[in-house]
Amino acid sequence: MARRPVALAAAVVLILEAFGIVLLNWILSIVVDRQQMSLAGLQPRAMSTGSWVAGILFGLFLLFCAAVLLRSALRDRAPGGFTRIALIGCAVVHGILGAFSVGLVGWVAFLAMMVVLGLLVLTLMAYNEGLTGDARGNAENTPNGAPPVAPTSA
Repeated sequence: MARRPVALAAAVVLILEAFGIVLLNWILSIVVDRQQMSLAGLQPRAMSTGSWVAGILFGLFLLFCAAVLLRSALRDRAPGGFTRIALIGCAVVHGILGAFSVGLVGWVAFLAMMVVLGLLVLTLMAYNEGLTGDARGNAENTPNGAPPVAPTSA
C-alpha cells in the first residue's frame, strides 16, 4: 500500500492549511479592529487579539499534526500514543468543520475539508495494518509487520 505518499500528501496539505488559517484569522482580526465590531460588550481590541491568538494556536496544532505525519512517512512507522490521538482529533475537527462549512461557505469548502479528512483517515488506517493485536508487538505480532528479532544468549 502507498502509505508513505499519502502521509506526505496529508502533511503538505496540513502545512498549507495551517498558513491559510493563520492568514484568515489575521485578516479577520484586522477587519474587527478597523470596523470597531463588538459582541456582547467585548472590546474590539480584545476580539481582534482573540482572533489572532486562536488562529496561531490552531495553526500550531495543524503544524504539529503535519510534523507527526512527516515523521511517520519518513520512518514508515505508525504514530503512537499521544500523537495518534492528536491525528484522530485533527480528523474529527475536519469532519465537524466540513459539516459547518457546507452551510456557511459552500460545497467547495466542504469538499476541501473532506479531502483532508480522507487523507488523515487513510493515513491512520494504512499505518494500522500491522497492529492487529498488541500495539507494542510480541514474538508472533510485531508492529508494522517487522520480522521478529531472534533471541540472543549471553
